[in-house]
Amino acid sequence: MMAWFRSLLRHIFSRENLFALLLCAILVLVIIVTTDNAPQWIYQGF
Repeated sequence: MMAWFRSLLRHIFSRENLFALLLCAILVLVIIVTTDNAPQWIYQGF
């Protein structure tokens, strides 16, 4: 049972999947950090 669980974790957290999760986390962090800085050019016409 434990060996099956380890192989499943090793398959889920492969190097490619970890890079993809890291990239996704960085993108989400950038979006969260920059959302309070609304560009002023959007509101120039109003």
